[in-house]
Amino acid sequence: MRIMLACHAGISTSLIVEKMKDASIAQGKNHTIWAVEQDRVEEELGNFDILMLGPQVRHIQKKVQRIVGDDIPVVVINPMAYGRGDGEAVIKQAEDILGGK
Repeated sequence: MRIMLACHAGISTSLIVEKMKDASIAQGKNHTIWAVEQDRVEEELGNFDILMLGPQVRHIQKKVQRIVGDDIPVVVINPMAYGRGDGEAVIKQAEDILGGK
């Protein structure tokens, strides 16, 4: 699974990406996980299976969904999981949306 996160500046999102990578390895999964600034989403089209937005940029969800199209889910990361740095919970959120792919 290719999980891309988008955020405003990237500091807190880079931390959650690392936690997600650690959780993916611990679970024996081979997810590709990375983050970009919100204005670079279009450059990454075709490279991800799901786009997860940091809670601080939830206001761009509809705009980004139009850019990405209807075939790729664009979701806001659960704020509790994000705030706690719970990489495992964020991965589970992505897997639940994509049906465990």
